[in-house]
Amino acid sequence: MNPLQKIGAFTAALGAAFGAAYGIGVGIGPLDADPEPAAHSESHDPPARVEAPAGLQVSERGLTLDLRTTALPAGRPGTLEFVVRDARGDALTAYDRAHGKQLHLIVASRDLTTFRHLHPVRAADGTWSTPVSLPAAGAYRVFADFVPAGAEKGLTLGADLTVTGRYTATELPAPSPTATVDGYTVTLDGSLAPGRESDLTFTVHDAEGDPVTRLQPYLGAYGHLVALRSGDLAYLHVHPHDAAEGDATSGPTVSFAATTPSAGAYRLFLDFKVGGEVRTAAFTVTAGAGTPGEDKDEHEGTHGHP
Repeated sequence: MNPLQKIGAFTAALGAAFGAAYGIGVGIGPLDADPEPAAHSESHDPPARVEAPAGLQVSERGLTLDLRTTALPAGRPGTLEFVVRDARGDALTAYDRAHGKQLHLIVASRDLTTFRHLHPVRAADGTWSTPVSLPAAGAYRVFADFVPAGAEKGLTLGADLTVTGRYTATELPAPSPTATVDGYTVTLDGSLAPGRESDLTFTVHDAEGDPVTRLQPYLGAYGHLVALRSGDLAYLHVHPHDAAEGDATSGPTVSFAATTPSAGAYRLFLDFKVGGEVRTAAFTVTAGAGTPGEDKDEHEGTHGHP
């Protein structure tokens, strides 16, 4: 076969191949075409964006918590200083009041056995400071809870604090529906449900077991509640159902609404005021596990404020 014959034969074979491919393509249809959905298939909307819990960020919405005091000695009085800075690095000096204060400072140990609710003083240059004494060495978290002037909602920023000294690991106290502090017994009724609002009611009794009907207003209500998630110490915003008016007294119950972002263990810290003194009762609650203390045959005992 001469060269021209060879070229002609190759061209014919190539044409036959393309023709066969075209025929197969027509029979099958376009390869990149979307198939018709099956009759039983369901469309799924993209998952909703979940807002990150408060207190996990040192910076948010253009503001940063600048913790000037990063370490304190265990068991000794000290001073905690910090500044809230804006996006330019300037100290924030304008705040709106929330629960009677411009800023609430929470200090908690990572094991959630030590808790302090403090109200620091702000200097003219924007520096906040407060005396504090922390009993045990270890890792702590500092939360600044405040409302910038003119903001639609509040903000909680968090930063780490080290307390120096001999460290002893402590386990999270077991769940219990009761806590005792300074002779007062507080009972918790209610449970936490992941992803939705839950009602929590606390009832206060004195050392004789009588209901306390002289709870005094504290931070605009008859109690103040802080909830922290075990592990990362996510800070939960909770709201009292009833506001306190004037100097009236009430009790023995105080109720709150709380929303937990996930299942797991949480530590609740209830501040209540009786006889002019604020006390704190602490509870461990497992979200999604029903009312605390349902398995109290396993976990007998009470856990009060350390």
